[in-house]
Amino acid sequence: MLESEPRYYPGGNELALYEAAYVMRLPVMLKGPTGCGKTRFVEHMAWRLKKPLITVSCHEDMTAADLVGRFLLGADGTYWQDGPLTTAVRMGAICYLDEVVEARQDTIVVTHSLTDDRRMLPLEKKGELVRAHPDFQLVVSYNPGYQSILKDLKESTKQRFCALDFAYPDRSLEAQIVRDEGNVSDRLARTIVEIGEKSRNLGGEGLAEGASTRILVQMARLTAAGLPLDQAAQFALIVPLTDDLDVRDALSGIVDACLPGA
Repeated sequence: MLESEPRYYPGGNELALYEAAYVMRLPVMLKGPTGCGKTRFVEHMAWRLKKPLITVSCHEDMTAADLVGRFLLGADGTYWQDGPLTTAVRMGAICYLDEVVEARQDTIVVTHSLTDDRRMLPLEKKGELVRAHPDFQLVVSYNPGYQSILKDLKESTKQRFCALDFAYPDRSLEAQIVRDEGNVSDRLARTIVEIGEKSRNLGGEGLAEGASTRILVQMARLTAAGLPLDQAAQFALIVPLTDDLDVRDALSGIVDACLPGA
């Protein structure tokens, strides 16, 4: 159970929509770019609803056993160890599968019986059928910008979820987030957001994605720690985003143009 409130800045009616889905225990899908606040939103909602949260970061090597559990060998022989999904199902937690599209398709399929009226999880290796606790809810997220033929959710999976679209906040809200999370002045926060917005305009022109809100907050925190803004941008934004020297030059030009007094 989260003890303190994860600060979240609503951009629309997402709080009410999620709460309505939770009342009916409907599974929820969060779609949006990297670093736009999807994970923070789930943490905030778990705190708001006073429910435990179990988060799983999905990856391409993750198997169904990693989610549901497996037999292990101990001093007294073999024993069953529940995976994070099974633990959440039993205790009535919110289970959050972060970047679910990264997982293998055969791994994602194990969630199907939990996302319809059955609300049950078969543990085939153990020969057990676990009925979901009344408070259990499944939440998944992914970045549609990274979709491909090989990395996308099946229609049979997508249609089991309610879905919320996430995007980077509008200018004023993003400046407020950067100011509060980065502990910087309004003026500096607005400058950092301007850099972020202009970097996003390079998306598709040598840059897969521009600066996320997370990156902008990191820039703010570095300046609050004493780094000049251009160095903070180089450290937190330019070098992490690309290895292409021409794109780095373009990003450096954006930063220089946005510096106070430029």
